Amino acid sequence: MSPRVPVRPASGTVYAEAAGVSFGYGGEQVLRGADLEVFAGEVLALVGPNGSGKSTLLSVLAGDVRPEAGAVHLDGRPVAAWTARELALRRAVLPQRLDLAFPFTVEEVVGMGRAPWARTAREELDAEVVEAELVRTDVARFRTRAFQELSGGERARVGLARVLAQRTPMLLLDEPTAALDIRHQEAVLGLAGERARDGDAVVVVLHDLALAAAHADRVAVLSEGVVQACGTPARVLGEELLSRVYGHAVEVLPHPRTGVPLVVARR
Repeated sequence: MSPRVPVRPASGTVYAEAAGVSFGYGGEQVLRGADLEVFAGEVLALVGPNGSGKSTLLSVLAGDVRPEAGAVHLDGRPVAAWTARELALRRAVLPQRLDLAFPFTVEEVVGMGRAPWARTAREELDAEVVEAELVRTDVARFRTRAFQELSGGERARVGLARVLAQRTPMLLLDEPTAALDIRHQEAVLGLAGERARDGDAVVVVLHDLALAAAHADRVAVLSEGVVQACGTPARVLGEELLSRVYGHAVEVLPHPRTGVPLVVARR
């Protein structure tokens, strides 16, 4: 039976939502009643200290982790109501690390993102989409190389190309800039912004608060498994909240040209 193909939601509508979500690993609670709404047409950055629950909340939104309490909805239905393939047509997930057991080429890895569209009308776009994302992520020049031969930063960009090729209404990106240089950090978040402007929902876990302030439409600050604040960077990235959440005094200064908040440790 053919899967139910998603329709791109109207910009500004809620595409995914976590309400009162709790989850733990090995008896340790990671999420404690977390609430979050994800809107179509926005880049939402999840920030917070190590262990605050950012990646777990991303997995909950993706439907990869079932919460112990609370509710998660995606595209108007409980996330558990979708089949695995229907989920793959609605959200694409970039993990922190992509490991492959076999020597697939870069082009083959990016092509894996098209698997959910098999036996649908959009399957005929596979070659066009893969080529476009190879170029867009600056990995086309080593398309024939084995994935295992790449550097960490190159692997990260190939993983992103695979996710972009999936062409879903929501992208869930877990630390996509961690292994990248400045040029490619800006390029990756620029691509995230392009997808949001096209109407997709983009959720990205970031450690760099300056990147979050510069590229996100909204920022959600997590601490101890709870969303402590969520809103525009200018409203949320304040000295008092960030100093408390990170356990270290910070200063927030406006960029002299753009006015975007710059967060620096107080020394």
